[in-house]
Amino acid sequence: MDAKTTPNPSLYLFEKFEAGVIHLDAQRNVLAMNDFARRVLPVDEKQPFNKLVTSFHPERSKPKVNFLLDEASGCPMANAVPMTMIINIPEQVLLIKVSRLGDAQGETTGFALVFYDVTQVVGQDMPSVEPPAKNMRLSRIPMVADQKVSFVDTADVLSLESQAHYTRVLTREGYHFCNLSIGDLALRLDPAQFMRVHRCFIINLQAVQSLGRDGSKTHVLLKGKNTQPVPVSRGEVARLREALGLR
Repeated sequence: MDAKTTPNPSLYLFEKFEAGVIHLDAQRNVLAMNDFARRVLPVDEKQPFNKLVTSFHPERSKPKVNFLLDEASGCPMANAVPMTMIINIPEQVLLIKVSRLGDAQGETTGFALVFYDVTQVVGQDMPSVEPPAKNMRLSRIPMVADQKVSFVDTADVLSLESQAHYTRVLTREGYHFCNLSIGDLALRLDPAQFMRVHRCFIINLQAVQSLGRDGSKTHVLLKGKNTQPVPVSRGEVARLREALGLR
């Protein structure tokens, strides 16, 4: 390495990633995959060859994968950059890229689906004194915007709001888009720091400024400018009050 070149930790980490590669035909059936994909994916259980690629994805991930392929299937000029998405599977977080393959005339002949296991980037190992966790906890939340992946430290997150299959993440800088579902995130966030107070909301307990009521409804106000009240489900009020030291 040139003495004047400053090492890039992110680039070094990326160089260590193995890539899973899956070849799909134009109908989205699995034709082939590399050895790393065979090791990571439940190939023996699902037997995905000559079947739709979604056959070995969890039900909650299938709409996202189909959306990814739909976008990649569009106008070749409009989708010159491979489509990117992050999905959550047990014990792993995968960054997926899909690119359309074309013949000499530009007609779609299939797709190349490439994935990276980014769990070590977004997660933190549990202490060895505890039993192994089914899901590694997140220390950073991955997000995709304009086909670029960025990360927000969980300490900077005020709340998370469900948006169908996706999640809107609120920090002091504003809102961010995460294409993991709120259910996926709830399984991986530290329960000592985050609490799901409503089917659509998770809050950072350290970000709570006040607890209030409007008639029979309870809500939380979070620290930060222009934050909106977060509703608290009736069944979660007692648990929240206990977590905040009010019981």
